[in-house]
Amino acid sequence: MLKTALIVVAVLIVAVLGFAATRPDSFVVQRATRIQAAPEKIFALLSDFHQWPAWSPWEKLDPDMKRTHSGAAQGVGAAYAWEGNSKVGAGRMEITGAQAPNKLSIQLDFIRPFEGHNRTEYTLQTQGNITDVTWAMSGPSPFISKLMGLVFSMDKMIGKDFEAGLANLKALAEKP
Repeated sequence: MLKTALIVVAVLIVAVLGFAATRPDSFVVQRATRIQAAPEKIFALLSDFHQWPAWSPWEKLDPDMKRTHSGAAQGVGAAYAWEGNSKVGAGRMEITGAQAPNKLSIQLDFIRPFEGHNRTEYTLQTQGNITDVTWAMSGPSPFISKLMGLVFSMDKMIGKDFEAGLANLKALAEKP
């Protein structure tokens, strides 16, 4: 009986590991909102890391977070590193592409709680006096991420933060 139970458990473990291995090798999390503001105003808030405390959903999670700015003041080459509590972890971002006022690309490197190397893009499309802002993050899904993805949804975990950040950005950009 014990031998049969061990075989069943082993088969289940192999099945779960095998299923996890079939998951996609990359991920994308994306959210969008409409902001009643000029794209130049919104782009200025995105392309200058000094502006992020006013709208980023992670900035308020650790009041004692250490922040370091380096490189250019804004735009391509601007870099921002942080180190904080378990809610914000540690990492570094650098703006790698800027096509004002329509697109901003950022290399995002997490150090802890988990190492990760992702790409973030903000795209802005104007329709009259409305700007559609899309925030997307993509990156590789190593095996451990695939395994965790069977229980936790990266889209649901990070998507809610993107929604909060976009709501903050909207409120800030729509101020007269």
